[in-house]
Amino acid sequence: MTEAGTARADALKGMARNVGISMLGLGILGALWAFGGWLISQSDGMRAFSQLAPGPTLERLWDMIQRGEIWPMSAPSLERVGWGLAIAIAVGVPMGILIGRIGWLRDLCNAPFQLLRMISPLSWMPIAVMAFATWDGAIIFLIAVAAVWPILFATAAGVRRIDPAWLKVSRNLGANPVHLLVYVILPAIAQDILTGIRLALGVAWVVLVPAEYLGVSSGLGYAINDARDSLDYARLGATVLVIGVIGYALDTLCMLAIKRFSWLRSDT
Repeated sequence: MTEAGTARADALKGMARNVGISMLGLGILGALWAFGGWLISQSDGMRAFSQLAPGPTLERLWDMIQRGEIWPMSAPSLERVGWGLAIAIAVGVPMGILIGRIGWLRDLCNAPFQLLRMISPLSWMPIAVMAFATWDGAIIFLIAVAAVWPILFATAAGVRRIDPAWLKVSRNLGANPVHLLVYVILPAIAQDILTGIRLALGVAWVVLVPAEYLGVSSGLGYAINDARDSLDYARLGATVLVIGVIGYALDTLCMLAIKRFSWLRSDT
């Protein structure tokens, strides 16, 4: 077998191993879920929640898929997360570059930013409701507030790790500040930015559901609240499963994007 064929076979074996381990992990999670459902069904005080067990939940999920309910329920949430994440990127990346490059600005902003970062995003909910004319605007603001910090700090850390020699050589070759930004800084920190976006997406996806408990009548958070109020626990469990699957898919896309830009680090 040629060297290329051997490498391809090793890659396939590694992929099969990773898939197998992932499936084993999901199997263990499913077994724990089934065991928890059985325990609930055996308790007189908890028996009303027995529909959260795998059987009723998966049956209701399949019914929701057949009825075409998943996309109309998920699309508003994805749109809100998309806008909130876009705002967080638009604010976090430029600010991260600035505080990564300018020492005095980093010192000035460190304490205020750390203070703001540690405030729960949902604490801003009353202010968001008063400040924005629509519920959607308030939810997008809460998501942006939650997502901006991982992006900002990951970007700043990436800028600080840039080899100063790269910038010196670029200036000696006649690069102006715009050239430095576009051809040196952004390519060098692309992986850091994507890592920050991945972390921010996880935070935003967690904040989304309680944020959608506000006055909206659409989205995954609304579906959770509605299922709870109507005591339809099988639908509640199915919606929770949808949230997990979509979140996992989004995280996988971010991880693939990070791997795509990994060559930037391997060349250094």
